[in-house]
Amino acid sequence: MSFATSFQPARAELPPNIDVDEVVADLAGDHVAAEGKTTKETAELVDIVEQAQSAGIELSIIVIPANPGHDSMLRDLATEVGKQEGGTVVVLSPDWIGTYSTTISRVQLETAEDPAKNQGGNSTVAAQKFTDELMTDSLPWTAITAVLLAVTVAVVAGLYVVKSRRDEPVVTPSTEKSEIPD
Repeated sequence: MSFATSFQPARAELPPNIDVDEVVADLAGDHVAAEGKTTKETAELVDIVEQAQSAGIELSIIVIPANPGHDSMLRDLATEVGKQEGGTVVVLSPDWIGTYSTTISRVQLETAEDPAKNQGGNSTVAAQKFTDELMTDSLPWTAITAVLLAVTVAVVAGLYVVKSRRDEPVVTPSTEKSEIPD
């Protein structure tokens, strides 16, 4: 193994028997590719996609029937599909979830993944929990950071003023020099 090959990114590993082109073609109509799901379940997933789209989230849902060898395969599949489709892609297996998005941060995606995991194959519940978490307003961390920074600067400036006043000599009548004639 050469030095150059040891720093190559790992090849994406997709779940077995999954063809990305077929998945993308299946998503074309309603943004849902649900292998092995009933018409009712697929309709419920389409409703979830429409809810997300009304909230400004361009969502595509992929459901695979079995957990792959490793949960990272779901994220790899979501990434491959997302690079072609754009938006936010969620891949669900019975117990795991993988995501990719061109518009939502990885932190937000992973936060939304947690309640959607381990739903025992109920992809509708998992997808709903995922989208509900994405649509929940999160704390405005930028504003909170700006306020904390401003308060810190004000406290430091206040302490500087107090310290500089403390260092000035206080003139009192007993410390004034008086002229005594010789």
